[in-house]
Amino acid sequence: MSEELVSATGGAAAAVADGPPVFHVEKLYLKDLSFESPNAPGVFRESLEPKVDLNLATGTAQKGPEHFEVTLHLTVKVFTDEHTLFLVELTYAGLFLLHNVPQELVTATLGIECPAILFPYVRHIVSEMVMQGGFRPLMLDPINFSALFHQSQNRDQSV
Repeated sequence: MSEELVSATGGAAAAVADGPPVFHVEKLYLKDLSFESPNAPGVFRESLEPKVDLNLATGTAQKGPEHFEVTLHLTVKVFTDEHTLFLVELTYAGLFLLHNVPQELVTATLGIECPAILFPYVRHIVSEMVMQGGFRPLMLDPINFSALFHQSQNRDQSV
């Protein structure tokens, strides 16, 4: 009888370990934020059409057997030919749990799904910071993280 109980328990534990894939957002958090408007208040009087330089980078770090930190680092510089209106630098991150996710899907999940979850928060923070700096909100366009991921993969394979 006790052997049947042990086997049944072992079978149940094995079934849980082989359960369905789990993708869970453990925590979202701001790691770094900077806003600079070096030429204020003079730039508020300018009526020139500004240019926008946007750079985005993603990063991934394994924080445990099933936990991964994914970061989005964004730099936005808005300027005219003569002056910088403002500069925003932001690093936003999430801690994600990937349990029973097939290894061939882990890289794509971390490179596509996780940044797609983080980006709306980044967009909101940037817009809010720019408004607090005295400027009209900066609305960042949506980003196709799938296309960026596949471009990166193709570039890595061609090297």
